Amino acid sequence: MSTDFDQLVYDLAPRKFSWKGNLWVAILVVIILVGSYSYVQQVRQGLVITDMRDYALWGVYISNFVFFVAISLVGSLITAILRLSGIKWSTPLTRIAEIIAVAAIIMAGVTIIIDMGRPDRMLNLFMHGRLQSPIIWDVIVITTYLVISVLLLYYPLLPDFSILKRHAPESARVRKWYSGLSLNWVGNSEQRRIYSRSIKALSILIIPVAFAIHTVTAWLFETTYRPGWDSTNFGPYFIAGAFVAGAGAVVAVMYVLRKTYRLENYITDFHFNKMGKTLVLLCLIYLYFNINEYLIPTYKSTEEEAVHLQSLFTGQYATLFWTAIIGGLVLPVIILLFPQGRKPLPLFLVSIAVVVGAWWKRYIIVVPTLSHPFLPIQGVPESWRHYSPTWMEWSITFATLAAALLIITLLVRFLPIIPIHETSEERGLVDAAQTK
Repeated sequence: MSTDFDQLVYDLAPRKFSWKGNLWVAILVVIILVGSYSYVQQVRQGLVITDMRDYALWGVYISNFVFFVAISLVGSLITAILRLSGIKWSTPLTRIAEIIAVAAIIMAGVTIIIDMGRPDRMLNLFMHGRLQSPIIWDVIVITTYLVISVLLLYYPLLPDFSILKRHAPESARVRKWYSGLSLNWVGNSEQRRIYSRSIKALSILIIPVAFAIHTVTAWLFETTYRPGWDSTNFGPYFIAGAFVAGAGAVVAVMYVLRKTYRLENYITDFHFNKMGKTLVLLCLIYLYFNINEYLIPTYKSTEEEAVHLQSLFTGQYATLFWTAIIGGLVLPVIILLFPQGRKPLPLFLVSIAVVVGAWWKRYIIVVPTLSHPFLPIQGVPESWRHYSPTWMEWSITFATLAAALLIITLLVRFLPIIPIHETSEERGLVDAAQTK
């Protein structure tokens, strides 16, 4: 039994990057540095370096923010909902979901700061914020969600750090880190009781907070009278879309990690099949809310809504709109209905399409509406009526996406990708080092 356990620890313990891993990190760092240069110019010159004006007062930054918020919901889907449901097959995926959630919510907060014309006034939101403002609601729930997500990532790591400490060589420097991070975990009955209750409490707590962060983000749009946003459907619409984006992100990351670290014995075809079926269900729910979101305004056909919908269905944004709907939702559902479509490689390609479609869907939610304001401004330059992100905006946006991937990459480097303690218990393996 001890041999099997030692093999499990060896398979799941963090490993140093190969040259491919180092190259990947270098590429991400370069993208971040280019974006940092653009952001320095933005701080020095102001938002004039962007194409945002009085019409398009929000742009690619807010689209990116909503995308990060959506991706972060995966922590509550995989970690909380499936854990509380007693579904054991999700165990190898829980830490991947937690890592993605933490990275996404960190970058969501950073993106909001980037969008501010005066980031030096960020502290004023906390010191002089007014609860009447939906922006304050967003700040509160994002901060709360980040704290809970970090705790939900860290608590299940306590027994894993203890295991890694016992199996690390005596002379290894990392042994001291594992010892400190394990918080003296020895696995006695009292520790297990507190551990179990804490994770259950966090899992229960994160669900309403996760729903709140997406609902409040939707309210930021709904509290305006702009065509395309004046909808009571936005809350569940955002939540359904977030589940789709988050599930797609988990599939993409689990495929890459499985190939990179040869985890075929732990992340199996069975897990891809299950996630494929889950993704089909989530896409169908999101398609239902999309039908609600666009069918009713089309039926009412008010003058303002008609102009907005025309730009989506047949006008300026039609290519993006139909590509996101068909390529990011309809085709994935059709492909994943077949068992062959739920094999690892096809599902990975579908998940990439879903995530990319999810990003552009947020862009479609934000930008077209701003091009058709409820009260048009008189006598503005023609260029203000159109929005096209500048290269600096794109470089900053790509930098935030690269930073999220870098956070995931570094956490994967130093943390066990798959929970060692939970996996060993499910497989009935005993740690001989602990029993001595």
